[in-house]
Amino acid sequence: EEQDRLLRYQPDQPQNPKVLRIAVIGAPNAGKSTLSNQLLGRKVFPVSRKVHTTRCKAWGVVTYEDTQLIILDTPGLTSPFKAKRHKLEEAMLTDPWDSMKHADLVLVLVDVSDHWTRNCLSKEVLKCLSQFPQIPSVLVLNKVDLLKKKFILLQLVTELTEGFVNGKKLEVKSAFNHNSSSSAKSPPTQASPPENRAPESRCLQKADQAQEGSVWDNSRDTRDSESSLVTEAAGGPKHYGPRDIKNMRGWPCFQEIFMLAALHGEEVDTLKRYLLMQAKPGPWEFHSGVLTGQSPQEICDNIIREKILEYLPLEVPYGVVQVTEMWEEGPSGELLIVQNLLVPRKSHMMMLIGRGGKVISRIAQEAGQDLMNAFLCDVRLKLKVEVKS
Repeated sequence: EEQDRLLRYQPDQPQNPKVLRIAVIGAPNAGKSTLSNQLLGRKVFPVSRKVHTTRCKAWGVVTYEDTQLIILDTPGLTSPFKAKRHKLEEAMLTDPWDSMKHADLVLVLVDVSDHWTRNCLSKEVLKCLSQFPQIPSVLVLNKVDLLKKKFILLQLVTELTEGFVNGKKLEVKSAFNHNSSSSAKSPPTQASPPENRAPESRCLQKADQAQEGSVWDNSRDTRDSESSLVTEAAGGPKHYGPRDIKNMRGWPCFQEIFMLAALHGEEVDTLKRYLLMQAKPGPWEFHSGVLTGQSPQEICDNIIREKILEYLPLEVPYGVVQVTEMWEEGPSGELLIVQNLLVPRKSHMMMLIGRGGKVISRIAQEAGQDLMNAFLCDVRLKLKVEVKS
């Protein structure tokens, strides 16, 4: 009821309101929901190591002083063929595109720890960017803490940008010995302020200098670095058709590049400061008390499904149907939830329950803790498992 009231409230407009709508897109499992949760400061979007955890678009709201960021978390961009093979909802194909239509800025996430996919943007991502060339885009290299050889980041930047950033040609000069075991040094690009500098992660630009001149600055930190990124002005085509995309591995129109580790929050504040600075004058869309457009029941379903995805093997969790049987407030203000998990086979039921009930107990315990953190109240969660009749 409180969430419904907040969503119905007229926004409490400050004197000079600013707003920015941000679409977060990328391949499945790139870390979009993890980054969105970190930007929000509270876990409201489901996260797991399995692909397609996010099944439809959801939005979160960051309100800071006179600025409101609206974060559109989307399913991973996938092809119609894969959607049909995995029996995915239609929304998983259309929602990322719908989010782009309403965005003022797009964050493109790439998982740099995945050596199979990190060297190029997927065709679905490139199609999305080429359809909306007027929307400013930012490249976010995620999971950089998992890279032992940091020089790889320089190579990825060149490939994922087609050698152009913010309309300027990018030239990489590296003095790293690629075969050296000591090559796990941080990328020598312009970093966050020294007092906030994380040991393993670097951002390509200070957020507080985002409005000032060139993205790249090879004149700073040269004493601390063994390689540098140099740009020179170059004009390039702004519109790319299907034929162009066929031969492209990256996107040459990114305005900025950030490197971070969303899971641990490394450099997320730097990105957040940059996003706040990009907000344009305009009325707030939501009351400052609103955190997400999801209902509490949707948050609950997503968090429980996240744990099911985490603990069940292969395709098994995707066949689980969740039915909420009880949602009540207890005598001491605690939230009482009973949810029935319906599975298609008895073998799936045995896997979900686990030996001695260990698996289902762990799911209930971890989901209950996440729900307490999300709702800021005590939660008593009970899960039951049945075979679909």
